[in-house]
Amino acid sequence: MTKAVVVGSGPNGLAAAVHLARQGVEVQVLEAADTIGGGTRSGELTVPGLLHDHCSAFHPMGAGSPYLQTLDLERYGLTWKWPEIDCAHPLDSGDAGLLHRSVAATAAGLGEDGARWQRMFGGLADGFDDLASDLMRPIANVPRHPIRLASFGPRALLPATVTARWWRTERGRALFGGVAAHAYYRLDRPATSAVGLMIIAAGHRYGWPVAEGGSQSITTALATVLADRGGKITTGARVRTWGDIPAADVVLLDVAPSAALGILGDRLPDRVARAYRRFKHAPGAFKVDFAVDGGVPWTDPACGRAGTVHLGGTFAEIAHAEREVTAGRMPQRPYVLLGQQYVADPTRSKGDLHPLYAYAHVPHGYTGDATEAITAQIERFAPGFRDRIVATTSTGPAGLAEFNPNHVGGDIIGGANNETQVVLRPRIALDPYSTGVPGTYLCSASTPPGAGAHGMCGYNAAQSALRYLRRGGGDAT
Repeated sequence: MTKAVVVGSGPNGLAAAVHLARQGVEVQVLEAADTIGGGTRSGELTVPGLLHDHCSAFHPMGAGSPYLQTLDLERYGLTWKWPEIDCAHPLDSGDAGLLHRSVAATAAGLGEDGARWQRMFGGLADGFDDLASDLMRPIANVPRHPIRLASFGPRALLPATVTARWWRTERGRALFGGVAAHAYYRLDRPATSAVGLMIIAAGHRYGWPVAEGGSQSITTALATVLADRGGKITTGARVRTWGDIPAADVVLLDVAPSAALGILGDRLPDRVARAYRRFKHAPGAFKVDFAVDGGVPWTDPACGRAGTVHLGGTFAEIAHAEREVTAGRMPQRPYVLLGQQYVADPTRSKGDLHPLYAYAHVPHGYTGDATEAITAQIERFAPGFRDRIVATTSTGPAGLAEFNPNHVGGDIIGGANNETQVVLRPRIALDPYSTGVPGTYLCSASTPPGAGAHGMCGYNAAQSALRYLRRGGGDAT
């Protein structure tokens, strides 16, 4: 029987394993940690009874994943939960931009920018599934929906600073800018509009749900599908070198390019090794988990009904903070993403004590303590927040990388979304998943289409592996 080994059990590794198993391949997944999931894990990080997500938290791209939708994960225990408001972006004036699943409801709250929001995102949301089927594959593929892609492309290639001019109010610009900052790159560079446009479009199509019981539930559902297909997962199995991998016809690596370099060693062709060494990582994250009594006392109460709150002030302030971080400087007021998952999933709380998730964008490898900067940004828009904090747990870039080695230097998105890597990652190649070692493929978020618990990197890499097997390839190890 054809055998495959998958190294790493994040959502991409598991998606690859499931796809191979569904095609009749015998699959073994090796996971270095004692628990599966990579960044898609959950646990009690502050006080007993409060459930926090370790990294991956909100899932517009997961709910909208072309591959995950084929797996019927709800039958395997995954339940999506939606907040009343997907995302809020408070301003110092006391009000906030509010992102609803409905384009019309979002537009209605943006005043004179409402019609412009509708024009920008109405068509994108309606055509999101067609766009996703093209954009979540390698760029070398022939588009299935060329007209829709041609309409999206020029907007996606613009710097976010240019796209932001479309809106006339600070509320509209800031609401877009908070999502655009998910690119983790300076917003005045080409193609930085792409991430914001796609995440907003995905949200308007599928909302920004959380997984009931924590993001770990996504991992658990994928593992259950794999077990149903005869696949096996071994935890506590660290792969450092090629010799740690059992005999297999194909090998898929859900690891960062730097880890692939170490595992594959001299087997890598020189051109691929050079590309992996040149691969650039994104700035880091500094995460703080809070236990909060009674929730956050937002100046604008609507923020308390939002699953996600972006804290960064005006668009100009966000753009400045992202420019500083990209240059390796820690801003005084960093961009902060705050998660109130309990708003959609009350099972994560314990009575009136709630888990709060927050991380700031910080320079790659940042060694300082951003706890106070994050707390100050929350207090800025929710006076009295400090008085409600019961417990905190802070994790800087080094801690994030220790917990998940794919988070190199605190990079939680698998690589910089700079002008080249936003579409051509981890190297320029017709098959970006191929390592150049026969039968061996990279399937982490460092490959297209990038970060998110959507499983598409793993699915695409598994497709490459299956093509190799159909051509008569085998015995990768």
